[in-house]
Amino acid sequence: MRQDNQLIVLTHLSQLLTFVTGFGGLIVPLIIWITQKENVYRMDSEGKNIVNFQLSILIYSIICIPLVFVLIGVFGLILLGLLSFVFPILNAIRASHGESPKYPLSLNFIS
Repeated sequence: MRQDNQLIVLTHLSQLLTFVTGFGGLIVPLIIWITQKENVYRMDSEGKNIVNFQLSILIYSIICIPLVFVLIGVFGLILLGLLSFVFPILNAIRASHGESPKYPLSLNFIS
């Protein structure tokens, strides 16, 4: 098993594809995690954190959509957008220093 902080950093940053393509922020990290979890040190735990965070953001967004009609959903979606932009960047920086990621509001789907 090899240490590859650059690939882990790239996996965290690949979540930002959602802002460019509208999707991909879950698919690309999922593919990297599945294909590299046996080969790269820490990829399994980092990949699980990323996928759990992306699935959590998706569920929270689905919950917020009907709440748009009572305005609280708008604030929820804005907050989710900020979280899904800021935390992949912060965790990419953490990963480059060998630290563990911290994703807020992340539900544990994959353990």
